[in-house]
Amino acid sequence: MKRRDFTLGLGALTLAACATGRAPRDDDPLVFAYFTTGKQGEAAGLKLAASDDGFAFRTLAGGRSLLLPQVGERKLLRDPFLFRDGDIFHLLWTTAWEGVTIGHATSRDLVHWSNQQAIPVMGAVPGTRNCWAPEAIRDPATGRYLLFWSSTVAGRFPETAGTSESDYNHRLWQCSTADFRSFSQPRPLYDPGFSVIDGTFAHAPDGSLHLIVKDETVTPPRKWLRAARADSPTGPFGPLSPPFSPAWVEGPMTARISDALICYYDVYKDGRWGAKMTRDMARWDDVSARLALPPGARHGSLLRVPRAVVDAIA
Repeated sequence: MKRRDFTLGLGALTLAACATGRAPRDDDPLVFAYFTTGKQGEAAGLKLAASDDGFAFRTLAGGRSLLLPQVGERKLLRDPFLFRDGDIFHLLWTTAWEGVTIGHATSRDLVHWSNQQAIPVMGAVPGTRNCWAPEAIRDPATGRYLLFWSSTVAGRFPETAGTSESDYNHRLWQCSTADFRSFSQPRPLYDPGFSVIDGTFAHAPDGSLHLIVKDETVTPPRKWLRAARADSPTGPFGPLSPPFSPAWVEGPMTARISDALICYYDVYKDGRWGAKMTRDMARWDDVSARLALPPGARHGSLLRVPRAVVDAIA
């Protein structure tokens, strides 16, 4: 099928990859992009914290918001996903509980941000209820960025209708872009046979690519994390692992620490964070007791950021 693109004007802003941005290093600080709990927190915007060891995080900018949400159906900022293209930082986020858009902005220093854009990633899909937890990964086969998120579309996947709260029935959806101006039409990315949200890609210690997802089934209750090996960002995907997290968690995010991969998750019913560490994607050890994250921090993302950039965030 021929790909059809929809286009979003970005004015004079140019989002080409910059060759001057050095590759991340293992000794760069980990920056945690997050939002804070509660309805007021959803509108309070982007918060940042940093860590030198991957366990103890200190707030940046005195805990103030560095990006106030201004776009989308409800002008919220949930589930911020921070990534880097050359010396440009990109941020994606959930703009509303119900709607067809995701938020996008760029920055060179994580303090000063471009004009925000509401990207109507599901605008062409009738019956779409939501676009949650958007993320992005570069597809090495095309050089384009794959954007992916969770959506419920009325009438789709009827075999699992009613298995999530409020009649949600999510699957992972995708589109792609080369320049964040035009985007391919949306289509499903991943259907594991159950309602699924909060997809994120991770490279295992051996370099293999894996997709981590949350089983959103509430009847019977699961709400845990599982992983599937991915031949590429668009698949094919291998069998899902057994659950490696407790039930009732969300927002997985990962980081390589030394020779291990750590998956962090929001234990949202308890108002805390947990983490599991693996070296082989089979055995996962609980390292939650070592974590110290900002109070009230919710679903976010992790990125290695040059120390000079982190140190300049006053």
